[in-house]
Amino acid sequence: MRRVGRDVIKLGLSTMRSTGMHRMLGDSWRGLGAIFMLHRVVEEAAPDTAFAPNRILEVTPDFLDAVIGRVRGLGYEIVSLDDMVSRLRGGGPGPFAAFTFDDGYRDNFELALPIFEKHDAPFAVYVASDLPDGLADLWWMTLEASIRAVDHLEMEIGGEVIHHRAETNKDKRGAWESVYWRLRDLPEDEMRHAVSVLAEQAGIDGRAIANAHAMSWDQVRALHSHPLCTIGAHTASHYALAKLPKERAREDMLAGTARLETELGDKPKHFAYPYGDEGSASQREFDLATSQRFASAVTTRKGLLFAEHGNHLRALPRLSLNGDYQDVDLVEVLLGGAPFALWNRFKRVNVA
Repeated sequence: MRRVGRDVIKLGLSTMRSTGMHRMLGDSWRGLGAIFMLHRVVEEAAPDTAFAPNRILEVTPDFLDAVIGRVRGLGYEIVSLDDMVSRLRGGGPGPFAAFTFDDGYRDNFELALPIFEKHDAPFAVYVASDLPDGLADLWWMTLEASIRAVDHLEMEIGGEVIHHRAETNKDKRGAWESVYWRLRDLPEDEMRHAVSVLAEQAGIDGRAIANAHAMSWDQVRALHSHPLCTIGAHTASHYALAKLPKERAREDMLAGTARLETELGDKPKHFAYPYGDEGSASQREFDLATSQRFASAVTTRKGLLFAEHGNHLRALPRLSLNGDYQDVDLVEVLLGGAPFALWNRFKRVNVA
């Protein structure tokens, strides 16, 4: 999401909270429940003045702990993915919440697990198998590290050479905004190549960054055997599937699932689409997840869960716990459903 968009949304949510506008629709848009989406848990939040564009993927342990407590305090039962599917198929009971992490970061094991143990609450981690295999290209982390390392950004994207000052944190934030969405519009291989060229120029080892943050297979196995945790599939290489030819998308999904089955002894029943937005996963990908017999598949489309989602179990929306919005009161606003009703133009199910 572009920075201006994040700022507008944050202002809107804060206004709803302070004025009580989110209560105007009553409970009609609360639905059956919600799937919370997270990525990383880090000890300290980066300050607003820092150059930390990937901060949106990070929450602190204290915030996660507070959210779980608030969700339960609001009367939600925290459930496993299997239980979530059962309730959606049966139309309830609710309200319930499922907590999910994407990618497979080491901090999910080291920092998140103890918090869920404290609350005796189930959660899920969708693992892209390249991470524990030591093969991952976490290009967004590499891009951030590369911009941090240079005073002037020069980057060729789609045949256009982008120049941007990168001396101060403000400059670096501007440089990120100049290139990030241009990169996201490129074909996957071309995007990753462009970032790798910049990283080489900046003296950044992207593979080392990925390996420093990835869970090991021993940690994945430990989570898989833990009674509170479900391991789901997230492809092998974390490509935006909709930008790949159909057969390549299918193969990346199958490869990630097969790798997890080899290491864990069980085939994952649940799936998360990398990136998960409308440009990364749509009907073709939903059909692929159905053909591969996943019990559920989650997107990053914004929304809560309604009984109607029982007919769209491979296109489920989520509620992002975003590092830019680490205010537990905003979670209560989001669970009320009014922001998503407005966002989705009062459609309960958004799978088009």
